[in-house]
Amino acid sequence: MLEEKVDRIDRALSEQKAMIERAALAGRRPGLSADPMLSEHKSAWNAYLRRGDLSALTQFEAKALSVGSDPDGGYTAPPELDRMIEQRLRQVSPMREIATVRTTGANVFKKPIGLTAAGTGWVAETGARSQTSTPTLALLEFPTSELYANLAATQTLLDDSFINLEEWIASEVEEAFAGQERDAFVNGDGDDKPRGFLDYDLVAEGSYVWGKIGYVATGADGGFGTTPVDKLIDLVYTPKTQYRQNARFVMNRKTVSAVRKLKDGDDRYIWEPNDAGGSTLLGYPITEIEDMPDIATDAAAIAFGDFARGYLIVDRAGVRVLRDPYSAKPYVLFYLTKRVGGGVQNFDAIKALKFGDT
Repeated sequence: MLEEKVDRIDRALSEQKAMIERAALAGRRPGLSADPMLSEHKSAWNAYLRRGDLSALTQFEAKALSVGSDPDGGYTAPPELDRMIEQRLRQVSPMREIATVRTTGANVFKKPIGLTAAGTGWVAETGARSQTSTPTLALLEFPTSELYANLAATQTLLDDSFINLEEWIASEVEEAFAGQERDAFVNGDGDDKPRGFLDYDLVAEGSYVWGKIGYVATGADGGFGTTPVDKLIDLVYTPKTQYRQNARFVMNRKTVSAVRKLKDGDDRYIWEPNDAGGSTLLGYPITEIEDMPDIATDAAAIAFGDFARGYLIVDRAGVRVLRDPYSAKPYVLFYLTKRVGGGVQNFDAIKALKFGDT
Protein backbone atom coordinates (compact mmCIF):
# COMPACT_ATOMS: atom_id res chain seq x y z
CA MET A 1 0.00 0.00 0.00
CA LEU A 2 2.80 2.40 0.89
CA GLU A 3 4.58 1.73 -2.39
CA GLU A 4 1.37 2.44 -4.36
CA LYS A 5 0.92 5.76 -2.57
CA VAL A 6 4.53 6.70 -3.29
CA ASP A 7 4.05 5.79 -6.97
CA ARG A 8 0.89 7.90 -7.22
CA ILE A 9 2.63 10.88 -5.61
CA ASP A 10 5.62 10.44 -7.92
CA ARG A 11 3.38 10.32 -11.03
CA ALA A 12 1.48 13.40 -9.88
CA LEU A 13 4.71 15.31 -9.32
CA SER A 14 6.02 14.23 -12.75
CA GLU A 15 2.81 15.39 -14.46
CA GLN A 16 2.91 18.69 -12.61
CA LYS A 17 6.55 19.22 -13.60
CA ALA A 18 5.75 18.45 -17.23
CA MET A 19 2.88 20.98 -17.21
CA ILE A 20 5.17 23.67 -15.78
CA GLU A 21 7.84 22.96 -18.40
CA ARG A 22 5.28 23.12 -21.24
CA ALA A 23 3.96 26.44 -19.92
CA ALA A 24 7.47 27.86 -19.67
CA LEU A 25 8.28 26.70 -23.20
CA ALA A 26 5.10 28.26 -24.56
CA GLY A 27 6.02 31.53 -22.88
CA ARG A 28 9.39 31.59 -24.65
CA ARG A 29 7.92 30.74 -28.06
CA PRO A 30 7.56 33.78 -30.34
CA GLY A 31 3.90 34.67 -30.54
CA LEU A 32 1.99 35.11 -33.73
CA SER A 33 0.71 38.54 -34.64
CA ALA A 34 -2.60 39.33 -33.02
CA ASP A 35 -3.73 40.75 -36.35
CA PRO A 36 -3.46 38.19 -39.18
CA MET A 37 -3.81 41.02 -41.71
CA LEU A 38 -0.65 42.74 -40.43
CA SER A 39 1.29 39.48 -40.48
CA GLU A 40 0.11 38.83 -44.05
CA HIS A 41 1.09 42.34 -45.14
CA LYS A 42 4.56 42.03 -43.62
CA SER A 43 5.18 38.69 -45.32
CA ALA A 44 3.98 40.01 -48.68
CA TRP A 45 6.06 43.16 -48.28
CA ASN A 46 9.22 41.15 -47.54
CA ALA A 47 8.67 39.03 -50.66
CA TYR A 48 8.27 42.20 -52.75
CA LEU A 49 11.48 43.79 -51.43
CA ARG A 50 13.66 40.70 -51.74
CA ARG A 51 12.37 39.06 -54.93
CA GLY A 52 10.01 41.56 -56.53
CA ASP A 53 7.14 39.12 -55.96
CA LEU A 54 3.97 41.17 -56.50
CA SER A 55 1.42 38.37 -56.31
CA ALA A 56 1.00 38.28 -52.54
CA LEU A 57 1.25 42.06 -52.20
CA THR A 58 -1.39 42.86 -54.81
CA GLN A 59 -3.71 40.22 -53.35
CA PHE A 60 -3.28 41.69 -49.88
CA GLU A 61 -3.89 45.26 -51.01
CA ALA A 62 -6.96 44.17 -52.94
CA LYS A 63 -8.39 42.51 -49.82
CA ALA A 64 -7.44 45.50 -47.66
CA LEU A 65 -9.07 47.88 -50.18
CA SER A 66 -5.89 49.93 -50.02
CA VAL A 67 -5.61 53.13 -52.03
CA GLY A 68 -2.45 54.32 -53.75
CA SER A 69 -1.05 50.92 -54.75
CA ASP A 70 -0.36 51.69 -58.40
CA PRO A 71 2.66 49.68 -59.62
CA ASP A 72 3.90 52.79 -61.49
CA GLY A 73 3.96 54.82 -58.30
CA GLY A 74 5.06 52.20 -55.82
CA TYR A 75 3.41 50.32 -53.00
CA THR A 76 2.50 51.57 -49.56
CA ALA A 77 4.94 50.25 -46.96
CA PRO A 78 3.73 48.68 -43.72
CA PRO A 79 3.16 51.12 -40.83
CA GLU A 80 6.25 49.74 -39.06
CA LEU A 81 8.57 51.18 -41.72
CA ASP A 82 6.80 54.53 -41.63
CA ARG A 83 7.19 54.72 -37.83
CA MET A 84 10.82 53.59 -38.05
CA ILE A 85 11.67 56.38 -40.50
CA GLU A 86 9.86 58.99 -38.40
CA GLN A 87 11.71 57.88 -35.25
CA ARG A 88 15.07 58.10 -37.00
CA LEU A 89 14.25 61.51 -38.46
CA ARG A 90 13.31 62.78 -35.02
CA GLN A 91 16.73 61.74 -33.71
CA VAL A 92 18.69 63.62 -36.40
CA SER A 93 16.34 66.50 -37.24
CA PRO A 94 16.52 69.29 -34.63
CA MET A 95 13.28 70.92 -35.80
CA ARG A 96 11.36 67.68 -35.29
CA GLU A 97 12.59 67.67 -31.68
CA ILE A 98 11.38 71.18 -30.87
CA ALA A 99 8.36 71.69 -33.18
CA THR A 100 4.91 70.11 -33.10
CA VAL A 101 4.54 67.11 -35.42
CA ARG A 102 1.14 65.95 -36.71
CA THR A 103 0.25 62.97 -38.88
CA THR A 104 -2.58 63.28 -41.38
CA GLY A 105 -4.22 61.12 -44.01
CA ALA A 106 -4.83 64.06 -46.35
CA ASN A 107 -2.47 65.97 -48.62
CA VAL A 108 -3.37 69.26 -46.89
CA PHE A 109 -3.65 69.75 -43.13
CA LYS A 110 -6.07 72.56 -42.22
CA LYS A 111 -6.03 74.24 -38.84
CA PRO A 112 -8.40 77.02 -37.66
CA ILE A 113 -6.74 79.76 -35.63
CA GLY A 114 -8.41 82.33 -33.38
CA LEU A 115 -6.92 85.75 -34.08
CA THR A 116 -8.97 87.46 -31.38
CA ALA A 117 -10.52 86.07 -28.22
CA ALA A 118 -14.26 85.78 -27.69
CA GLY A 119 -15.81 88.62 -25.69
CA THR A 120 -16.02 88.04 -21.93
CA GLY A 121 -16.95 90.04 -18.84
CA TRP A 122 -18.02 90.04 -15.21
CA VAL A 123 -21.68 90.01 -14.23
CA ALA A 124 -23.83 89.61 -11.12
CA GLU A 125 -25.70 86.36 -10.56
CA THR A 126 -28.99 87.84 -11.70
CA GLY A 127 -27.60 90.61 -13.87
CA ALA A 128 -28.32 90.96 -17.55
CA ARG A 129 -25.85 89.41 -19.95
CA SER A 130 -25.01 91.57 -22.91
CA GLN A 131 -24.14 89.90 -26.19
CA THR A 132 -20.41 89.30 -26.50
CA SER A 133 -18.30 89.67 -29.60
CA THR A 134 -17.35 86.57 -31.55
CA PRO A 135 -13.70 85.63 -32.08
CA THR A 136 -12.01 86.32 -35.41
CA LEU A 137 -10.88 83.08 -37.02
CA ALA A 138 -8.39 82.29 -39.74
CA LEU A 139 -7.79 78.99 -41.51
CA LEU A 140 -4.17 77.97 -41.91
CA GLU A 141 -3.38 75.36 -44.55
CA PHE A 142 -0.26 73.19 -44.52
CA PRO A 143 0.09 71.30 -47.83
CA THR A 144 2.39 68.29 -47.89
CA SER A 145 5.04 67.92 -50.59
CA GLU A 146 6.84 64.84 -51.85
CA LEU A 147 10.24 64.03 -50.43
CA TYR A 148 12.07 61.23 -52.25
CA ALA A 149 15.18 59.11 -52.09
CA ASN A 150 16.61 56.53 -54.50
CA LEU A 151 18.48 53.66 -52.84
CA ALA A 152 20.62 50.99 -54.49
CA ALA A 153 21.08 47.44 -53.21
CA THR A 154 22.86 44.37 -54.53
CA GLN A 155 20.99 41.14 -55.02
CA THR A 156 23.38 39.54 -52.53
CA LEU A 157 22.16 41.96 -49.87
CA LEU A 158 18.54 41.17 -50.70
CA ASP A 159 19.19 37.42 -50.60
CA ASP A 160 20.73 37.61 -47.13
CA SER A 161 17.93 36.55 -44.80
CA PHE A 162 19.81 37.99 -41.80
CA ILE A 163 19.52 41.52 -43.19
CA ASN A 164 16.51 43.44 -41.89
CA LEU A 165 15.54 45.28 -45.06
CA GLU A 166 13.19 47.70 -43.32
CA GLU A 167 15.96 48.70 -40.93
CA TRP A 168 18.35 49.07 -43.88
CA ILE A 169 15.90 51.29 -45.78
CA ALA A 170 15.24 53.45 -42.71
CA SER A 171 18.96 53.93 -42.04
CA GLU A 172 19.72 54.78 -45.69
CA VAL A 173 17.03 57.46 -46.01
CA GLU A 174 17.65 58.89 -42.55
CA GLU A 175 20.38 61.38 -43.43
CA ALA A 176 19.08 62.06 -46.95
CA PHE A 177 15.61 63.00 -45.71
CA ALA A 178 16.92 64.83 -42.63
CA GLY A 179 19.21 67.11 -44.65
CA GLN A 180 16.37 68.15 -46.95
CA GLU A 181 14.00 68.69 -44.05
CA ARG A 182 16.42 70.77 -41.98
CA ASP A 183 16.81 73.35 -44.72
CA ALA A 184 13.12 73.37 -45.64
CA PHE A 185 11.88 73.90 -42.07
CA VAL A 186 14.15 76.95 -41.75
CA ASN A 187 14.42 78.45 -45.24
CA GLY A 188 11.93 76.59 -47.45
CA ASP A 189 9.82 78.79 -49.72
CA GLY A 190 6.72 76.57 -49.59
CA ASP A 191 6.98 75.76 -53.32
CA ASP A 192 6.85 71.94 -53.45
CA LYS A 193 8.45 71.89 -50.00
CA PRO A 194 7.58 72.99 -46.43
CA ARG A 195 7.74 76.71 -45.68
CA GLY A 196 10.52 77.65 -43.29
CA PHE A 197 9.93 80.09 -40.46
CA LEU A 198 12.55 82.49 -41.87
CA ASP A 199 10.82 82.60 -45.27
CA TYR A 200 7.97 84.66 -43.81
CA ASP A 201 8.23 88.44 -43.92
CA LEU A 202 10.43 89.79 -41.12
CA VAL A 203 9.28 93.08 -39.58
CA ALA A 204 10.53 95.16 -36.67
CA GLU A 205 8.65 94.15 -33.55
CA GLY A 206 7.17 97.63 -33.27
CA SER A 207 5.40 97.05 -36.61
CA TYR A 208 4.55 93.40 -35.98
CA VAL A 209 1.27 92.02 -37.33
CA TRP A 210 -0.06 88.49 -37.51
CA GLY A 211 1.39 86.58 -40.46
CA LYS A 212 4.89 88.02 -40.10
CA ILE A 213 7.88 87.24 -37.87
CA GLY A 214 8.86 90.07 -35.54
CA TYR A 215 12.52 90.89 -35.00
CA VAL A 216 14.82 92.90 -32.76
CA ALA A 217 17.71 94.66 -34.51
CA THR A 218 21.22 94.59 -33.03
CA GLY A 219 21.83 98.16 -34.19
CA ALA A 220 25.06 97.19 -35.93
CA ASP A 221 25.58 96.22 -39.55
CA GLY A 222 26.44 92.50 -39.49
CA GLY A 223 27.40 92.44 -35.82
CA PHE A 224 26.18 92.46 -32.23
CA GLY A 225 27.01 96.11 -31.64
CA THR A 226 28.34 97.60 -28.42
CA THR A 227 25.73 95.99 -26.12
CA PRO A 228 25.31 92.41 -27.36
CA VAL A 229 24.00 91.01 -24.07
CA ASP A 230 21.37 93.74 -23.86
CA LYS A 231 20.14 92.86 -27.37
CA LEU A 232 19.81 89.20 -26.43
CA ILE A 233 17.84 90.21 -23.33
CA ASP A 234 15.60 92.37 -25.54
CA LEU A 235 15.01 89.34 -27.77
CA VAL A 236 14.10 87.15 -24.79
CA TYR A 237 11.45 89.60 -23.62
CA THR A 238 9.94 90.19 -27.06
CA PRO A 239 7.55 87.17 -26.96
CA LYS A 240 4.67 87.29 -24.50
CA THR A 241 5.02 85.53 -21.16
CA GLN A 242 3.20 82.36 -22.20
CA TYR A 243 5.69 81.80 -25.02
CA ARG A 244 8.79 82.22 -22.85
CA GLN A 245 8.06 79.34 -20.50
CA ASN A 246 9.17 76.68 -23.03
CA ALA A 247 11.25 78.94 -25.25
CA ARG A 248 14.73 78.29 -26.63
CA PHE A 249 17.39 79.86 -28.82
CA VAL A 250 18.01 78.52 -32.33
CA MET A 251 21.24 79.25 -34.25
CA ASN A 252 23.97 77.51 -36.24
CA ARG A 253 27.35 76.44 -34.85
CA LYS A 254 29.22 79.51 -36.14
CA THR A 255 26.81 81.76 -34.30
CA VAL A 256 27.09 79.53 -31.24
CA SER A 257 30.85 80.05 -31.33
CA ALA A 258 30.38 83.83 -31.34
CA VAL A 259 27.73 83.83 -28.62
CA ARG A 260 29.80 81.61 -26.31
CA LYS A 261 32.41 84.38 -26.11
CA LEU A 262 29.97 87.05 -24.91
CA LYS A 263 30.40 88.32 -21.34
CA ASP A 264 28.30 90.44 -19.02
CA GLY A 265 29.37 93.64 -17.26
CA ASP A 266 31.19 91.61 -14.58
CA ASP A 267 33.31 89.85 -17.23
CA ARG A 268 31.42 86.55 -16.81
CA TYR A 269 30.38 84.39 -19.73
CA ILE A 270 26.61 84.43 -20.27
CA TRP A 271 26.78 80.91 -21.74
CA GLU A 272 26.24 78.47 -18.88
CA PRO A 273 26.62 74.67 -18.80
CA ASN A 274 23.82 72.78 -17.06
CA ASP A 275 23.62 69.53 -15.12
CA ALA A 276 22.07 67.65 -18.05
CA GLY A 277 25.26 68.01 -20.09
CA GLY A 278 23.91 70.80 -22.27
CA SER A 279 24.15 74.56 -22.06
CA THR A 280 21.84 77.52 -21.57
CA LEU A 281 21.93 81.10 -22.72
CA LEU A 282 20.34 83.58 -20.31
CA GLY A 283 18.64 80.57 -18.73
CA TYR A 284 17.18 79.15 -21.95
CA PRO A 285 18.32 76.02 -23.87
CA ILE A 286 19.98 76.26 -27.28
CA THR A 287 19.25 74.18 -30.38
CA GLU A 288 21.87 74.08 -33.11
CA ILE A 289 20.47 73.98 -36.65
CA GLU A 290 23.12 74.16 -39.35
CA ASP A 291 20.76 75.74 -41.86
CA MET A 292 20.30 78.91 -39.82
CA PRO A 293 22.08 81.82 -41.54
CA ASP A 294 25.53 82.99 -40.46
CA ILE A 295 25.97 86.37 -38.79
CA ALA A 296 25.97 88.85 -41.67
CA THR A 297 24.38 92.11 -42.75
CA ASP A 298 20.63 92.01 -42.01
CA ALA A 299 20.74 88.25 -41.36
CA ALA A 300 18.29 86.77 -38.84
CA ALA A 301 21.00 84.52 -37.42
CA ILE A 302 19.32 83.90 -34.05
CA ALA A 303 15.72 82.91 -33.42
CA PHE A 304 14.01 82.63 -30.06
CA GLY A 305 10.64 81.38 -28.91
CA ASP A 306 8.39 78.43 -28.20
CA PHE A 307 8.80 76.39 -31.38
CA ALA A 308 6.40 73.68 -30.23
CA ARG A 309 3.62 76.26 -30.31
CA GLY A 310 5.05 78.27 -33.16
CA TYR A 311 5.95 75.75 -35.88
CA LEU A 312 3.97 72.78 -37.20
CA ILE A 313 5.38 69.80 -39.14
CA VAL A 314 2.86 67.66 -41.00
CA ASP A 315 3.58 64.07 -42.03
CA ARG A 316 1.19 62.38 -44.41
CA ALA A 317 0.78 58.79 -43.26
CA GLY A 318 2.40 56.20 -45.47
CA VAL A 319 5.72 55.67 -47.23
CA ARG A 320 5.64 54.42 -50.82
CA VAL A 321 8.34 52.21 -52.32
CA LEU A 322 8.89 51.36 -55.97
CA ARG A 323 11.26 48.47 -56.68
CA ASP A 324 13.26 48.89 -59.91
CA PRO A 325 15.57 45.99 -60.91
CA TYR A 326 16.10 47.23 -64.49
CA SER A 327 17.48 50.77 -64.57
CA ALA A 328 20.89 50.15 -62.95
CA LYS A 329 21.74 46.48 -63.40
CA PRO A 330 23.13 44.59 -61.53
CA TYR A 331 21.76 46.81 -58.73
CA VAL A 332 18.18 46.92 -57.55
CA LEU A 333 16.89 50.44 -56.96
CA PHE A 334 14.30 51.37 -54.36
CA TYR A 335 12.54 54.67 -54.99
CA LEU A 336 10.98 55.94 -51.75
CA THR A 337 8.55 58.84 -51.42
CA LYS A 338 7.15 60.47 -48.30
CA ARG A 339 4.91 63.54 -48.09
CA VAL A 340 5.91 66.23 -45.58
CA GLY A 341 4.67 69.77 -44.95
CA GLY A 342 5.38 72.52 -42.48
CA GLY A 343 4.91 76.16 -41.61
CA VAL A 344 4.39 78.67 -38.82
CA GLN A 345 1.18 78.08 -36.91
CA ASN A 346 1.57 80.84 -34.30
CA PHE A 347 3.44 83.98 -35.29
CA ASP A 348 3.43 85.30 -31.73
CA ALA A 349 5.61 82.41 -30.54
CA ILE A 350 8.76 82.92 -32.69
CA LYS A 351 10.97 86.05 -32.83
CA ALA A 352 14.31 86.77 -34.47
CA LEU A 353 17.47 88.78 -33.85
CA LYS A 354 18.43 90.69 -36.99
CA PHE A 355 22.05 91.76 -37.37
CA GLY A 356 21.41 95.16 -38.87
CA ASP A 357 21.06 98.87 -38.09
CA THR A 358 17.26 98.83 -38.12
